Amino acid sequence: MNHPSRAMVTSTARSLVTLGPARADLVPAVRVTLSLAVPVALLLVTDRIEWSLFASFGAFSSLYGRYTTPRTRVRQQLCVGVMLSLCVGLGGVIAQFGAGWSGAVHAWVTVLAGTLVAAGSATFVSVRGLQPAGAVFPVFATTAVASTPVGVPAWLALAIAAASATWCVLLGVLSRWVGEANADARDVPPAFVPVADRRREFLRYGTAALVGGSVATLTGIPSPYWAQVAAVVPLSAPRRLQQVERGLHRIVGTVLGVAVAAFLLSFPSQPWQVVVWVVLMQFLAELFVLRNYSLALVFITPLALLMVYLAHPQPVGQLLAARVAETVIGVTVGIVVVLCAVALTRWRTARLAG
Repeated sequence: MNHPSRAMVTSTARSLVTLGPARADLVPAVRVTLSLAVPVALLLVTDRIEWSLFASFGAFSSLYGRYTTPRTRVRQQLCVGVMLSLCVGLGGVIAQFGAGWSGAVHAWVTVLAGTLVAAGSATFVSVRGLQPAGAVFPVFATTAVASTPVGVPAWLALAIAAASATWCVLLGVLSRWVGEANADARDVPPAFVPVADRRREFLRYGTAALVGGSVATLTGIPSPYWAQVAAVVPLSAPRRLQQVERGLHRIVGTVLGVAVAAFLLSFPSQPWQVVVWVVLMQFLAELFVLRNYSLALVFITPLALLMVYLAHPQPVGQLLAARVAETVIGVTVGIVVVLCAVALTRWRTARLAG
């Protein structure tokens, strides 16, 4: 008889190297890539590439509503576009006012904001039935903008994100005529989420983001927001084993992706060259994200790092080392939260049975 932990290790190892079946990934990948490429290219030609971070987070709206009807896709992207724009605006407020704070105060305010956004956005996504589930993108948008010297008013950061999100919605409307009508899909209203489940979702994500961000901040590693992002990643998978696997995929894929980013940043590049790499990484990530998460992270990781680097150039070695260290911290915290939830459920079950 196989020991349960041995079966888990075998399952996880297999999932790291297994490529799922393709599901007409090309058209969505092109749409998502255009959602990012056009706003960033416009900022490049207008010599405002430092604003690309705001546009990139607005473009994340295009990731939602995949394999749904065009009507559902537009509905989901509208909801997410508003949410992500508000997250960018909140991050902009923290960055704007945080210029006069001490480094410690700024870091802890960012951690607190990331915690509240993680808890609130995950609950909102669950109630509205949005896909992909979880709070990765709202947390990333809030904390990355809050941690970057933006140099613009918060309202302008919000407006740029909103304009980018609007472009995503427009592409979502047009996509039905270019092979993404998904005629077999059906418009299904979001399932009712009981209050107890909403409370549980709020606490899970809030706890993971708070602990992950706090540990990373206390270590003094630069950019502790990466830990908050990584901490909420495992929680979005539907089952416990998948949540643990998602966390391990995050670590493996991030390490490999950092190696790719190290290569891309190892030689002097003009901003337009970095934009080309960003667009290419986005396209490749969307081709594989639903087939193998760790493989997709080989492209997602340099994409995220290059986005941050475009908006705020900084020492490459420090940037890459921080990403690996904080990912390990965040994923560890996220898995611990998952295991604690399992233990708490078993304790409650045993108590009721006794």
